[in-house]
Amino acid sequence: MQPNILFLDIETAPILMTSWSMRPPYAGSVWIERDTYIMTFAAKWNDGKKTKTFALPDYPLYRRDKHSDKALCKDLFNMLSKADIVVAHNGDAFDVKKINSRLAVNGFPPPAPYKTIDTLKLARRVFKFDSNKLDNLGRYLSEGRKIPNTGAALWRGCVNGDPKSWATMRRYNAQDVDLLERVYNRLKGWSPNSPKMIVYTEKPGCPTCGSEHVQRRGVSVKANAKRHRFQCQECAAWFFGDKV
Repeated sequence: MQPNILFLDIETAPILMTSWSMRPPYAGSVWIERDTYIMTFAAKWNDGKKTKTFALPDYPLYRRDKHSDKALCKDLFNMLSKADIVVAHNGDAFDVKKINSRLAVNGFPPPAPYKTIDTLKLARRVFKFDSNKLDNLGRYLSEGRKIPNTGAALWRGCVNGDPKSWATMRRYNAQDVDLLERVYNRLKGWSPNSPKMIVYTEKPGCPTCGSEHVQRRGVSVKANAKRHRFQCQECAAWFFGDKV
């Protein structure tokens, strides 16, 4: 059995605020007119199928309330509840916590527990790239780039219901997930603390990716033991076997 790995990225709307002045506000001088919410999310399972994008205009609720993400959060909740592992860039600090916030606001219970792999944390821990942004990681590794966009104008267009902006946002969000998967697959062999895939496969093989295509590569000598050393021929990760 292979683990259900979900590659995930969300896009959120800005907070709408009212203030007496454009200068740095003082306490009590800003009103929150509308909180942030999830506009779209893109998701891809490790089953070879294409990335799917979910956007607020996909739901009947959008006709009544263009800023409600409750219906979208239901789909997000259901997908998370099926996942064993969620992969996201800056996911631990942003995506996962933002999703949890919106699920709680919309009255959902916690989804089924899952493990996370944050490619931003991996890049920071193991490497010294000039930039750890997903776009630049894709460029360094020759795995592609994010889709260029008009910045804040794109988000404003979606908030205001512009169909062209929504179409661009869908493509942008989907490409982020496609790029995320490619970057993860390039870097996963370097990860020192990936979830142990063999727990899910229940077969001997690479702990990092679960592949059975491994080769013995000598012996590792530690202070109190010798262990067989192996390298995965799929993701290139190193791991150790039984004592010699």
